[in-house]
Amino acid sequence: MDYRLTPALFVADAPGLDFLNSVATPVDEPVEWIGDGEGLLSWLEEAGMVPAPTLAAMRAQYTAAEFDAVAEQARWLREWFRGFVRERKGRPLASADLHELAPLNQLLERDDRYGEVIAGGNESTPGLGYRVNRRWHSPASLLMPVAEALAKLVCEEDFTHVKACEGTHCTLLFADHTRGHARRWCSMALCGNRAKVAAHRKRLKERDIA
Repeated sequence: MDYRLTPALFVADAPGLDFLNSVATPVDEPVEWIGDGEGLLSWLEEAGMVPAPTLAAMRAQYTAAEFDAVAEQARWLREWFRGFVRERKGRPLASADLHELAPLNQLLERDDRYGEVIAGGNESTPGLGYRVNRRWHSPASLLMPVAEALAKLVCEEDFTHVKACEGTHCTLLFADHTRGHARRWCSMALCGNRAKVAAHRKRLKERDIA
């Protein structure tokens, strides 16, 4: 299915897992939101990972082929990291898991960030504030906010509560931040309602048989 016909899904409650969910089957057909460079740019904008003016400037400067090459790298990163998460979801991460994250650390080494003092911080400090910026030197730099989201996921998220949706054909992952950690579905509007309908039909069938 054309990704332009289906809004990207942000149901994971964790940006790093939302990136893994950039390929999914929200209804009946699989959707690949970063299948090409334009798809990657659109997804990054929807995710709020790259400012729209930055994306517009990069579109004017680089070719579609260059963005396609970065999208291919992004898909590799996604599938490699999906394997890491699926093998470890449901249990806390340990220092022994660090050796498996070498590709992520290699990517993070390429980041080019810098701090800046700006006017108008926040309500508690209305005069000045501090902001972290990023230099966007090339299309490859678009992977940096993704890498940062993945790093924050492994460092800040309790993997005990990282789950896979229980939907029959669903591939979506999420971080269960609910009270009691009883979340079962990627979304009640998607797999949750399907499960309710299926359970209702099953009860009706069993009643008719009885």
